[in-house]
Amino acid sequence: MHLSKRAAAEFFGTFWLVFGGCGSAVLAAAFPALGIGFAGVSLAFGLTVLTMAFAIGHVSGCHLNPAVSVGLVVGKRFPISDLPAYIAAQVLGAVAASGVLYLIANGKPGFSLAGGFASNGYADHSPGGYSLLACFLIEVVLTAFFLLVILGSTDERAPKGFAPISIGLCLTLIHLISIPVTNTSVNPARSTGPAIFVGGWALNQLWLFWAAPILGAIIGGLISDTLFRAPQPPIREAMSKD
Repeated sequence: MHLSKRAAAEFFGTFWLVFGGCGSAVLAAAFPALGIGFAGVSLAFGLTVLTMAFAIGHVSGCHLNPAVSVGLVVGKRFPISDLPAYIAAQVLGAVAASGVLYLIANGKPGFSLAGGFASNGYADHSPGGYSLLACFLIEVVLTAFFLLVILGSTDERAPKGFAPISIGLCLTLIHLISIPVTNTSVNPARSTGPAIFVGGWALNQLWLFWAAPILGAIIGGLISDTLFRAPQPPIREAMSKD
């Protein structure tokens, strides 16, 4: 399928991830008496990936995440020539979703971006007050394992048709672990969307939520390619031009 159509799928898929995941945090997490809390937000992020994997996985591979795209390149599952288009589509989808979410959230009297708008942060802006080093480490480790799950679940030797479930549940688990630490990124696009609207500290700390997930994805891709790669040919650059 042409790159433009695959990029469009990544735009809409990342929109859904940010709107569903961050939307659950902004609109529903602390709703009086019926708030869904950390567990609900974690499940919401996992469900966005699970549903979109079934919806667009056959179109674009359903990366929805610049770090995942980088990790798939390292793991020899994705052509590097397609990487800029995928990352651009993912970031634009995240920003668009954050804009729509802002318009909705702003419709309630008393809404303020001072609450963080589901932005990721460290130190004073970590939900649990965790240090920069702690936040960096958890984002690297969790993204590395996320790539291991993605690459393993989509391997030709894995059970067919179950990858969206394992990947969605993995993202749910990742959020259950790390919302108190960084508000959970493992996805530079997801971090960029809300940060643009919050500005200030969120933009100043955004570097970590690009650097750490991408480093973790590279580590995960290298581990998978070195230790667990199936005897199958990598995706050829020519396939991206079909």
